[in-house]
Amino acid sequence: MPRRHWVVAGRVQGVWFRESTRRHVEALGGLRGWVRNLEDGRVEVMAEGELNRLEDLRNFLTQGPDLACVERVTEMPVPPELEGDGFRITR
Repeated sequence: MPRRHWVVAGRVQGVWFRESTRRHVEALGGLRGWVRNLEDGRVEVMAEGELNRLEDLRNFLTQGPDLACVERVTEMPVPPELEGDGFRITR
């Protein structure tokens, strides 16, 4: 199953970015993974699923919710297989 790992920079914390991402993924269906805030102010996203859904998620990440100001979305190396089901907010 294709997997993607992104880090999103800009004004992406304190603007409902994680919850908006979770809701977007829930509406898409067919993805599993997680989203979390990083200590440096960025947001990290790991997702696994069909390529078209991953592309849709990446497009969402470039915009984010209304209050966000996304400066950059960086695709990172993909770590080993994800654990668990669904898509969740982690710490």
